[in-house]
Amino acid sequence: MNVTSISFPYGESIHWFSPQKIDSLPHSQLKEWLLATGSLTQRLRTHCTLFEVKVLGEHLLEPLADEFPAQTNPVWVREVLLCLDGTPWVFARTLIPQTILGTQSSNYQNADDKQIREQQNDFTRLGTRPLGELLFSSPDITPGNIEVAQFETCGRLAALATSLNQQVTSSLWGRRRYFNLHGSQLIVSEIFLPAAVDYINQST
Repeated sequence: MNVTSISFPYGESIHWFSPQKIDSLPHSQLKEWLLATGSLTQRLRTHCTLFEVKVLGEHLLEPLADEFPAQTNPVWVREVLLCLDGTPWVFARTLIPQTILGTQSSNYQNADDKQIREQQNDFTRLGTRPLGELLFSSPDITPGNIEVAQFETCGRLAALATSLNQQVTSSLWGRRRYFNLHGSQLIVSEIFLPAAVDYINQST
């Protein structure tokens, strides 16, 4: 695999749509995966023996054009590959505003509870821990609506897939979702790579 942190970030500017407002969604099993409301991490684990998170990079960066309109300051950008039995399936890009990075909730029963909760919500020290485990286990975090997008075969993510030795013969599809935490929002985008699409479309 030729992917390194040198090329971080890999994300590209794109317009996302509500599923109800897009002209067409994939006419395959992939559509159900795009619109599923549960944890993608948990679902991926059921399709492999070994689930891994490969961190491509994470840093405070300016959001891409129209990616996070409400933010005027740099946000914490984390990009990873979600791999099943050694094969990258999903490219994930997370945007976390500094208001969340610095948020400390006062609604704790005691000091020990506060320390545990703050450690659990430390987005800058996830390492290879799946973000999905935190998003769907923390009582402080509420999932929001899902949006979808189609990525062209000439884009940066298609080039990423090619560098992973995955042939891109058609547009890639992805989803993004807002998660609410203490009055602020973070954004998680998940783009399905060709290896995942081939597997999903062949499954019943």
